[in-house]
Amino acid sequence: MKRRDFLKAGAALAVAAPAAALAADAPAAKSKVVVVRNGEPEALFRKGVDALGGITAFVKPGQKVVVKPNIGWDRAPEFAANTHPGLVGEIVRQCVAAGAARVEVFDHTCSAWSRCYRNSGIAAAVEAAGGKMAEAHDKDDYREVACPKAVNMKTALIHRAILEADVFINVPILKNHGGAKMTACLKNFMGLVWDRQYMHRHNLTQCIADAALYRKPDLNVLDAYRVMQTNGPQGVGLSDVRTLRYQILSTDIVAADTLATKLLRFPLETVPHIHRAALLGLGTDEEARMEIVRLEA
Repeated sequence: MKRRDFLKAGAALAVAAPAAALAADAPAAKSKVVVVRNGEPEALFRKGVDALGGITAFVKPGQKVVVKPNIGWDRAPEFAANTHPGLVGEIVRQCVAAGAARVEVFDHTCSAWSRCYRNSGIAAAVEAAGGKMAEAHDKDDYREVACPKAVNMKTALIHRAILEADVFINVPILKNHGGAKMTACLKNFMGLVWDRQYMHRHNLTQCIADAALYRKPDLNVLDAYRVMQTNGPQGVGLSDVRTLRYQILSTDIVAADTLATKLLRFPLETVPHIHRAALLGLGTDEEARMEIVRLEA
């Protein structure tokens, strides 16, 4: 190579090398989290999902959608033990309007499933919106799945609706929980696993994080309209409940739960399954890595 050509090549490398280094050091995109307040659950969702590109950013014509609320308890909506039925109905309605071929809603309940579905108000809201309630009390509705990346729960029986769906929308309620400290997006995964007792017996905190590895939600919608501040997960009476009129939406399940701790006024470190989920690569628990959009309904 002639000297002038060698010098030209060296100059080109000198320009390219810093650019490559900058590209390697470029920060990852921040997780977008939408926090909406001061509205009814349906209005909160409409405002929040629009900020994420609308329901059509998540649901395409002909797709099968599963919506997974918390319907674990035989409680009326005002007790805040289950996801608000108006929110679930609005999500189903929008999915149907977006052209979904099927919208199924289910939960593996703690109380008698038929009473939970009925008395929560969710079954009526789903059917009125054009969706279908799926039963989840029969072991035959679950399929064994392996997850090598999990720390404790390497295999689990997962409800077939989750496995069959093209789109998974996770719609928990925010509340206090006696064992796990907080129920929110991550904790809601206990309702898609058949053997919840396994999770309680094998380090509940780690198993909650492990469960979220089995199927990443396409969207998390956290209902914080009414919040059970004490005596969760079932509650004792209306004195346990505060009306906050909030909703948190994100594709990042860990980020959503991280911000949820602030609504319950829990220090982040007191809900350890959130950080364990972050360590598994499920999202971020660092606010500096979030793009937080705050809206009024």
